[in-house]
Amino acid sequence: MQDTHYDVLIVGAGIAGTALAHALSTLPRKTPLRIALLERSLAEPDRIVGELLQPGGVIALKRLGMEGCLEGIDAIPVRGYCVVQNGKSVQIPYPGGHEGRSFHHGKFIMNLRATASKAKGVDVIEATVTNLLECDSSKRVIGVQASRKDPMASEPSGDNESFFSDLVVIADGCFSNFRTAVMGQGVAKPDTKSHFVGAVLEDVRLPIPNHGTVALVKGFGPVLLYQIGTHDTRMLVDVKAPLPSDLKSHILTNIVPQLPSALHVPIQTALAKERLRRMPNSFLPAVEQGAQGSKEGVLLLGDSWNMRHPLTGGGMTVAFNDVVLLRELLGNIENLAEWVKVKEALHTWYWRRKPLSSTINILSVALYDLFGADDEYLQVLRTGCFKYFERGGECINGPVSLLSGIAPSPVLLFSHFFSVAFYSIWVMFTHPRQIGASQDGKPVYATARLDQYPFLFIKSVQVFWTACVVFGPLLWSEIRWWAPAQTGQRTASLLLKLGALSLVCAGVGWHMTQQASLA
Repeated sequence: MQDTHYDVLIVGAGIAGTALAHALSTLPRKTPLRIALLERSLAEPDRIVGELLQPGGVIALKRLGMEGCLEGIDAIPVRGYCVVQNGKSVQIPYPGGHEGRSFHHGKFIMNLRATASKAKGVDVIEATVTNLLECDSSKRVIGVQASRKDPMASEPSGDNESFFSDLVVIADGCFSNFRTAVMGQGVAKPDTKSHFVGAVLEDVRLPIPNHGTVALVKGFGPVLLYQIGTHDTRMLVDVKAPLPSDLKSHILTNIVPQLPSALHVPIQTALAKERLRRMPNSFLPAVEQGAQGSKEGVLLLGDSWNMRHPLTGGGMTVAFNDVVLLRELLGNIENLAEWVKVKEALHTWYWRRKPLSSTINILSVALYDLFGADDEYLQVLRTGCFKYFERGGECINGPVSLLSGIAPSPVLLFSHFFSVAFYSIWVMFTHPRQIGASQDGKPVYATARLDQYPFLFIKSVQVFWTACVVFGPLLWSEIRWWAPAQTGQRTASLLLKLGALSLVCAGVGWHMTQQASLA
């Protein structure tokens, strides 16, 4: 019993699990914590996401003392983004000299695991967790059952072994096996927006070196490209459901012709020799833990609890920031078996993480809805967003500070999102738009005539409403109470919904006063 009893059990040695194991091992305590980090397979993982760490994530990694994990893996400095549309491009650099890093996911994970395994009091165990162990009387989670992997076989031995602890942390990723068991009736279900289909291109020169490239493709979702090694560049193609039966043909026919010509041959070469892989792009709002209905003695961390669209590459930034905050709060608890104190820490953690996590969560889905525009009103917003970036200055610094995790501010996000909405309407009235093609095939552009203004005014109302429909529910998903069935709490939940809608509408007057400067 003594050999298998720990202070903390962490299920999953991915981004969040390894970071937490190392972070808790560095707490200044009289008696160092005993920590078990259980992982189904300690072989190097091979994934197509989790390869871009934003500057905010680099900052959090340094606060954890794990910045060395970025060394020795051929990581590439990332200094901003380049957005490409219809042959035009706009550079969006990170402000203040901040840098992110891009890399092969598996190499980074192996460095994180190596760092965690060297930490004082941490045991890294290769085992598949099969069940949560509960106290018969209190139903509190007191450990897990797991099957260790036979060193001579490729599968678990099948013999269940019990591991006990004062606190269990589930960090088993987006396909979590224990999310429902931990949260009970309060569990949220992931909403899969689309899939990323990934391939690696060799020796490609992107439009702007050391910048991630976002290509806006007409009629389809965005395409991401970023260098993950000296010779390797990751390409992620967003594909909405239902997935085409022939993904390679879909990419070659519909996507490649709209990308910069320098990428055509490398993409064709990669598709000819590489098996395409895909990952779901899911959104999962965070539900406060420790509330009635959830299990005692256990908590969720990372993608098992909270996910956002990977378009903005913010997942690891949120995870590392969560670990920074959780380390501080758990460090104030002498005995982690005292669930009342842990529950108080979880409540504080839930709200302290909100500025960063809410900003990145909302922005990821809002940008995806704009960049993957599939109706005429969203297309107006997408065009306005691109032209908003072209203005430069604060129209770039503000959004990229939000995206990169440097400026955790939902208020700033609200300001720029509706600035884009109103600027999109201004563009619709005043900027030339394509109205056809000449005899030689060249596009013909013209600005709106005065007799078209009544129609455009009606359309502008629909565009603004579309912006509210995009932003409002996302804002609500971050500030709401997870309303149980009781009538009083349903009423409180409704009041919060009305408050969220009021917050959206309250910005209208302020933004109308900004039109002169945006014009």
